Amino acid sequence: MDSRLPSPNASPPVPSQPPKRRRRWAVKLALSFAGALAAMCACAGLVLLYALIVAAPQLPSLSALTDYRPKVPLRIYTADHVLIGEFGEERRDVVRIEAVPVFLRQAILAIEDARFYDHGGVDVTGVLRAGMSALTNGRATQGASTITMQVARNFFLSSEKTYTRKIYEMMLAYKIERELTKDQILEVYMNQIYLGQRAYGFASAARVYFGKDIRHITLAEAAMLAGLPKAPSAYNPIVNPQRARLRQRYILQRMLELHEITRAQYDGAIAEPLVLAGAPAQQFSVHAEYVAEMVRQAMVAQYREEAYTRGLNIVTTIDSGDQDAAYRALRRGLMTYDSRRGYRGPEGQLALPAAPGARADAIAAALEKHPDNGEIVAGVVVSANPGEVQAVLSNGVTAKISGDGLRFAAASLSPRAPAAAGIRPGSIVRLVKDDAGAWSIVQLPQVEGAFVSIVPQDGAIRSLVGGFDFGKSKFNHVTQAWRQPGSSFKPFIYSASLDKGLGPATIINDAPLFFSAAETGGQPWEPKNYGGRFDGPMTMRTALQKSRNLVSIRILAHIGTHYAQQYITRFGFDADKHPAYLPMALGAGLVTPLQMAGAYSVFANGGYRVNPYLISEVTDQDGVVLARAQPIVAERDAPRAIDARNDYVMNSLLQSVAQRGTGAKSNQLGRKDLAGKTGTTNDSRDAWFAGYQHSLAAIAWIGYDAPRSLGDRETGGGLALPVWMDYMRQALTGVPEYEMPMPSDVIPIGGELYFDTFLPGQGFVHAVGVSEAALHAQENAIGPVAEAADQHTPAAVSEPAAASATVAEQ
Repeated sequence: MDSRLPSPNASPPVPSQPPKRRRRWAVKLALSFAGALAAMCACAGLVLLYALIVAAPQLPSLSALTDYRPKVPLRIYTADHVLIGEFGEERRDVVRIEAVPVFLRQAILAIEDARFYDHGGVDVTGVLRAGMSALTNGRATQGASTITMQVARNFFLSSEKTYTRKIYEMMLAYKIERELTKDQILEVYMNQIYLGQRAYGFASAARVYFGKDIRHITLAEAAMLAGLPKAPSAYNPIVNPQRARLRQRYILQRMLELHEITRAQYDGAIAEPLVLAGAPAQQFSVHAEYVAEMVRQAMVAQYREEAYTRGLNIVTTIDSGDQDAAYRALRRGLMTYDSRRGYRGPEGQLALPAAPGARADAIAAALEKHPDNGEIVAGVVVSANPGEVQAVLSNGVTAKISGDGLRFAAASLSPRAPAAAGIRPGSIVRLVKDDAGAWSIVQLPQVEGAFVSIVPQDGAIRSLVGGFDFGKSKFNHVTQAWRQPGSSFKPFIYSASLDKGLGPATIINDAPLFFSAAETGGQPWEPKNYGGRFDGPMTMRTALQKSRNLVSIRILAHIGTHYAQQYITRFGFDADKHPAYLPMALGAGLVTPLQMAGAYSVFANGGYRVNPYLISEVTDQDGVVLARAQPIVAERDAPRAIDARNDYVMNSLLQSVAQRGTGAKSNQLGRKDLAGKTGTTNDSRDAWFAGYQHSLAAIAWIGYDAPRSLGDRETGGGLALPVWMDYMRQALTGVPEYEMPMPSDVIPIGGELYFDTFLPGQGFVHAVGVSEAALHAQENAIGPVAEAADQHTPAAVSEPAAASATVAEQ
């Protein structure tokens, strides 16, 4: 048998695939691929045809890029260039590409467009990759946008994900690449992109997130900023620090893979702790909110809505050190006064849930309605007894208050405390921490105040605080509060009298006066001195030192009310706010603290009227000067308000007040060149101190918005003067003492000053309201100065005569 024959029991052989069938399968595969390729080419052709016929003619002009003018906010600075205010919907700092750290550019390109400097606006490799992904998944799952395409989209297109928009985007990208250099495109991108927290551009983001100039950020911070364009909310380090960290690590890894950084740089950046800037409300290191608002209003009045977008930079006359001193001095003064009035009780009461999570949520919600006020923070009490109080703050920290920290609110911790004033779990209280870290219970004051200082020589405002807290009340008491100046107004009446022949040595009677209803045309008026005392005849110098009301009234009666009314306009006061009646002598008219600052500057600068001003310079975002202040200057082009001899004598009188009169506390500053005057209105509704040194005039005012008594024994010398001193103590550090030169037409005789045209026996008014007998009987000794003896402004000024003097303007 032939061995090659198959065995009968063997399985039949499997026939091999015919070569024809294999060829058919290969042809079919090739045809499918060719069809797909043809379809892709056809699509590409259609896209190209669409782009050339439809899209290209409709492409917008690139003027928005070639003449790039981003929306840059209004920024306000002190004279020493400390930022104190920023206004605008978009926070943006425009920065040139050369000023951007290299590693920030590398981080952005590593994550957004690694082939940026190699492609022509569209990364074909990326487009093919995204296209294949779309064909595979049936939808677009990968992006292929280059930085140039993102610029095109941000400036000219919407963010909707459609093929039509993508075509426009690519066409625009090619057009942009023909018009701008790569560095110009990257510069526009870095200044325009939104990065969260209202920050547009990386320079602004560096300041918002890290409180730094972009030139000073670290590699780690650069990587975190570079992660923001993809999703600013998702990778916001303030809101989502963990996700921001993950994104940062990924970018640093990409930079390492691209050999942009070394392993050591990578490890150092990964290990660097995240240090974020404070909340936006805390980003200004100097409290000058009232100043910033004044400037904002002025800029909007001039530039309208463009003020918020054209990048105006305003340099004010404010000195940051002086502003900080004024802010702290006024707050300290108001808090000190308020603490003397006693603790009023908690600001509110919260029902604390038992569950920890619900309790934390309830506390957080309650504290949102009671925001922190500078160093004075709010807390919700979680436990309370006479020995210790524990309160949860807005940051979740539990503050423990004990010992002296409870003294102010001790009565509210007593079991016998009224329900409304008692401190118990759920009470919302105010706390401050001292330098040693100990907490104390305090309260926000209800009283208000104002402080302003200016340079007397040209009117430049050095500091301005319009109230206790701008967040609490936007009402600017420096410029908007028309209040009675009380006895701080007397120097202007005294100045007027010097030109009528009176002088510091004139004897004037401090004796009772009574004006009937027939004389006043209204209600009877019987003015009094503080404390009800009458000291009889005294010199005009002594009368101003003691602030004797009856003397001031006799002076005004002697020189004439209409004469005085016109005379005070030399100092910048409004005649119509100071009716020509005798109560004007006691400050019954209306002034603002800023007016008072300008008026006292006349005494400080040698007798010249200057105009207070706040804005020194306005520039645009390119540094082009749009406006610059041209103040009038004393002894140069400022008009004279009073002559040099009048000014010299008034300066001598006001120095007497500061050294030996109602302002004698100022001696604690250890200077002999301080001058000023206290002021306390009727019922102690307003407390003032207006004073100066040759280089600085400053005004402090304290009172309630709805005028009411500050207290029976509260005076300008006790309330406003300490604020003024706190400020001057710092502001005059290093300033040498000044001695005003005596004019040749001022003659010293017997230890007192006289005008050469009003000498004893030659026109000088020797006495007012004093009989010859009383004059001869007067003793030389002058009684002791009564502290703050400037009380009792008349009750009113009405027309046509004196009546009540209530301040209605708030």
